[in-house]
Amino acid sequence: MTAGGPLGGRATSVAHAGGHGAVLRPRRGAALSERLAGRVFLACAVLAGVAAMAVVGVLAWESAAFFSQVSPARLLTDPSWTPLAEEPRFGILPLVAATAQIVAGAAAVAFPLGLLTAIYLQYYAGPRTGTVLTAAVTLLAAVPTVVYGYVALNFVTPALRGILPGIGAFNAFSACLAVGVMILPTVALLSRSALAAVPHSLLETGMALGAARARVLTRAAIPAASRGIAAAMALAVARAAGETMIVTLAAGNQARLTGNPLEGLRTLTAFIAQTSMSDPAPGTIEHHALATVAAVLFLGGYAVCALARWIGRAR
Repeated sequence: MTAGGPLGGRATSVAHAGGHGAVLRPRRGAALSERLAGRVFLACAVLAGVAAMAVVGVLAWESAAFFSQVSPARLLTDPSWTPLAEEPRFGILPLVAATAQIVAGAAAVAFPLGLLTAIYLQYYAGPRTGTVLTAAVTLLAAVPTVVYGYVALNFVTPALRGILPGIGAFNAFSACLAVGVMILPTVALLSRSALAAVPHSLLETGMALGAARARVLTRAAIPAASRGIAAAMALAVARAAGETMIVTLAAGNQARLTGNPLEGLRTLTAFIAQTSMSDPAPGTIEHHALATVAAVLFLGGYAVCALARWIGRAR
């Protein structure tokens, strides 16, 4: 092979091995750059793994110190969470219940609106309308969460007071609405991607049989994309559970076990944010409790993300 051949002679060289023909080998410079790139990628992967192990190790160490003073049964059964009181109580149920209430309320807002938005953008919107609305939905994802919290506290709650006079200044209702709007782009855009992966032949077959478009979508397209849609919803749930600024500003800081959305509450993330600002002394039970709450949040978020990956990979 000459320098003017198909491979150009610049990326490869020719060598004869034992008279059995020519063997193509990469240039020395190209081989060196490939080895260097591989080591850089390996270093990045190792760094990510070390960082993850460090986070898990710190949370495990601090949680072990906490459980040396507070039993797991007490943590899971005590209905009161007052770690800074003169007689502290460490029942995480109010924090977990508040987080679950925010997640459920946000899901009730984002799941139907996000799925319907995805269906409209994929199957009903024209090119220009689809472009404009997709940009608008994407813009919602770019809004900082502290802005959502500010809007919920200063605009949503006063508006709700005109309808529900008994609602508190800090309440779960406005926080659910704000978090629902925040995770709506996640549901809409990822669900649209799942719908776009449905083969057009499936839809065309249904239309050719005389079925209405809505019937084809509900009986064929959505079931075919159900795994991708479920994965999108699971990722949205994980993001809602980890939200901090909205619930801190809109839901307040009242750790109580209640199911009333008109009252204030304290989620896992709100406790972490607000307690961290008080700077508890290292080695104290308050500091260990902070790490334990973070560990519970980490495990919950990891479980939801693992569920989303499993749903996405399942066949």
